[in-house]
Amino acid sequence: MKKVMVSLNSIEKVKSFVKDVSSFEYDLDLISGRYVIDAKSMLGIFSLDLSKPIELTIHADEEAADKIVEALRDYLA
Repeated sequence: MKKVMVSLNSIEKVKSFVKDVSSFEYDLDLISGRYVIDAKSMLGIFSLDLSKPIELTIHADEEAADKIVEALRDYLA
């Protein structure tokens, strides 16, 4: 499991993020305060406060998680 901060501060960025994370077979969660949302759920993401960075938790082994982080580098906060 790996945790990174992502910034999803526009509608286009959210749409692109969901498209990108949906290509991975692993579970990815976004955590904002007490809310935990499936990172592959566009509707769930829009229920979060997108004005500040959000924690992304990647449920994968270290090697796979590193590849996912590299693929998502455009969204890192």
